[in-house]
Amino acid sequence: MAAEPAPGAHPVVALTGATGFIGSGVLAALVARGVRVRALARKPPQEAAPGTAWVAGDLADREALTELCTGAGALVHLASRVAGGAEECETVNDRGAATLMAAATRAGVRRIVHLSTAAVHGEGPHAGIEVDEVPPAPVSEASRTRLLGERHALAAGGCVLRPGLVTGTGDRWVVPAVAELVRRVPVRWEGGDARLSMVDRTDLARLITALALDGRVAPPGVHHASHPEPVRCGDLLAALADLGLLSVPEGPAVPWEECRRLLAAVPGRVSERQFGLVARDHWYRSERIWRLADCPPGPGPLARLPEAAPWYRELLGRDGPQGRGAAGTVVADGGSPGR
Repeated sequence: MAAEPAPGAHPVVALTGATGFIGSGVLAALVARGVRVRALARKPPQEAAPGTAWVAGDLADREALTELCTGAGALVHLASRVAGGAEECETVNDRGAATLMAAATRAGVRRIVHLSTAAVHGEGPHAGIEVDEVPPAPVSEASRTRLLGERHALAAGGCVLRPGLVTGTGDRWVVPAVAELVRRVPVRWEGGDARLSMVDRTDLARLITALALDGRVAPPGVHHASHPEPVRCGDLLAALADLGLLSVPEGPAVPWEECRRLLAAVPGRVSERQFGLVARDHWYRSERIWRLADCPPGPGPLARLPEAAPWYRELLGRDGPQGRGAAGTVVADGGSPGR
């Protein structure tokens, strides 16, 4: 464990999931703001970045969580289990969140930002819905237990964020899954007209950082946290094709039921439920949280794709869309939003 950073202008921010896809971006954003970060990890890195101290432990380690939260001005909770069975997911996403929030409450942490997922809304389709417009209907154990975890953050006065699809450097799910699906279902999925809630990892990290540091307090309650402008499925495919990451299907526009049949006829790792997340409307209104955080949402996830293109080229070239990225790797330290 690294020595505690010297005191400075900013309070200490306690961070979980710092080694994951989203968490590593948040850690970089916090350090760039000159913040002292105390990060939890089961296996801390050998060398800590300037301004970062690591606490060895996990969400079941009460002593480590007390060390993490003591003296912190804010807690950013990003660690989650994004796949697995009921017991595995409950251990991290439900009971782990409860134990962490109890430690934060005892330590008097005043700001809490908790990362959840729009997948708690269920299969959809959903077109421009607000947080409370439809009741949650999670399908997977990961999403079900992440919904349970939200309750603990809310009870502690936390700000809960539900992003949709998260893209950018480090993404092992969204773009690899799309690349696989284009090969398995080489037609225009419902004409490519589905609207998707997406956000680039860089912009989501900026939002989380702003909520942890800026203003009087992070707004309590649940908030959708994608880019305010939804992305049309056809535009996503065209943008990826422009970067040479896949070929846009030139087949006819095919309705959803026929898309399902075509998918089932070609074996692969991406499920029908996951296919629906990118081929049908999954759009959640997110304008409010960016306004409350006074954080510009940025140019949007499609405009950010060229920055991540080298990552995607290497990943698709090394693993292929049938490799580990397309399936949604089990991650307990940040990782993907979970499905």
